[in-house]
Amino acid sequence: MAEDRFPGWHGTTILAVRRGGEVVVAGDGQVSLGQTVIKGTARKVRRLNPGGREVVAGFAGSTADAFTLLERLEKKLEASPGQLARACVELAKDWRMDKYLRNLEAMLIVTDGETLLVITGAGDVLEPEHDIAAIGSGGNFALAAARGLMATDLPAEEIARRAMAIAADICVYTNGNLTVEQISK
Repeated sequence: MAEDRFPGWHGTTILAVRRGGEVVVAGDGQVSLGQTVIKGTARKVRRLNPGGREVVAGFAGSTADAFTLLERLEKKLEASPGQLARACVELAKDWRMDKYLRNLEAMLIVTDGETLLVITGAGDVLEPEHDIAAIGSGGNFALAAARGLMATDLPAEEIARRAMAIAADICVYTNGNLTVEQISK
């Protein structure tokens, strides 16, 4: 986040794990201002249903900015039903080129149960390696933990929950109040 406009705002760890025909997206509930927890139960993982096709999205960054992006993503998905990658690329193009959208400060993880993508304000639409994606303050901790847990036989949801618990133990901007959504294809 821009330190000059929102000094000290931190919070959010979003993790997505794909395994065995399902994708689980988990997000913590913490929002912090400096060393103070402002809210511990924020819901940063949402289920969208544009055109009758389910998509799960998690966001890190400014909540208002993320909701603006989620609304735009829904419109792109309605225009391109069943084509998550195409809708995300179109959103990323708009995000980079539109004078208003360029200032939005958020990142998204989106999945339709088959495709798993990270979308950034830099115009990136990334398909993560190792069937794991993570964003936010504790994203790297959750990513490392999930990668280690992929060597086990645990299902996707258990990997996500355990990795988020590890991230919450390490990152002061991550807590254990999880929102977990699962989607299969």
